[in-house]
Amino acid sequence: MTARLDELFSLLPPCSKFADVGCDHGYIAQRMLLSGKCGHAVISDISEKCLKKAETLLKGEIEAGRATAVVSDGLEKLPADCDLALIAGMGGEEIVEILKRAPFLPATLCLQPMKNAEKLRVALMVLGYRIEKDYTFRDGKFYDAILAVRGEDRLSAREAQFGRTNLNERPPAFLEKLQEERGKIDGYLERDLSAAARGELLARRSRLTEIIDEDI
Repeated sequence: MTARLDELFSLLPPCSKFADVGCDHGYIAQRMLLSGKCGHAVISDISEKCLKKAETLLKGEIEAGRATAVVSDGLEKLPADCDLALIAGMGGEEIVEILKRAPFLPATLCLQPMKNAEKLRVALMVLGYRIEKDYTFRDGKFYDAILAVRGEDRLSAREAQFGRTNLNERPPAFLEKLQEERGKIDGYLERDLSAAARGELLARRSRLTEIIDEDI
């Protein structure tokens, strides 16, 4: 598996029935079964053609009754007794829509949005989830990983924007991401900008610098 998939697998807690939504090749579902982290795995994808790749990988587990393959748009056709779902590699807004229209919501969610993580964090709070881990890691690109469980939560504006674990534990990848963004802003500020655009960039740069230089 890639370093990104390894990171997501390490974040997944043990469960009874695991759902890999948009499962790609099915590597994480296979590893969940082989490691004993789950008793049963459900692999799903909106595309029957894409799902075939995971079915091929998990052919033995499917025949043994330890895995199930389902063509599904999000969680719509998944069994309601799935207690852990992984949704990775999609935009944050797309993940929000999947959760909003789902006929059921698992007790635990592991999410890896490609963008718009802030909107996803806020939606999780509204949907009745408490964010337990929320951090940035790097595998070539920067990625956000979120582990959420059922429960009440309140995020500050800064936690929603940057991630609670990132702010509290300051992982190296998170600080590197902020530093790279600040460098890009410095490049933009050398251009001929409107006063409004320049003001927005300066405000963003100030927020980034405050977090980078923060002493905790």
